[in-house]
Amino acid sequence: MIRVMFVCHGNICRSPMAEFVLKDMTKKLGISNEFEISSSATSREEIGNDMHHGSKSKLTEEGIPFTKRRAVQFTADDYENYDYILLMEKYNFVNLCRIIGDDEDGKVHLLLEFTCENRDIADPWYTGNFDRTYSDVVRGCKGFLNHLGYDY
Repeated sequence: MIRVMFVCHGNICRSPMAEFVLKDMTKKLGISNEFEISSSATSREEIGNDMHHGSKSKLTEEGIPFTKRRAVQFTADDYENYDYILLMEKYNFVNLCRIIGDDEDGKVHLLLEFTCENRDIADPWYTGNFDRTYSDVVRGCKGFLNHLGYDY
């Protein structure tokens, strides 16, 4: 079982979008039973809130199923329980380290590290551009699956 946790600041835009995109990709490949995929926040600002309406709209537009959910904060136990902790931006690493200390096991990566673009995922909270965020997330998830040896 490959356990993947996506992490962003609030867990309402980027990380849940990535969660549902990767779940959809693994389902289409017939490998969803090989994965546990979730998402969380480094902050407590949005705890308990559902996914942002812009993320929901974009996922709906792309035909990607999602469920009602509540934002949660990443915990030290999550670090122990997940194999890959995939961040949406470099700033998330600073906040994550306040929770876990150091990344002693080398589990933490920027999602776009798995592409030829080692940069942050566009943040729609500030830009309102969920199309660009979605494009970044898809590119990162494809790169991640390729990294694991799956051809998507």
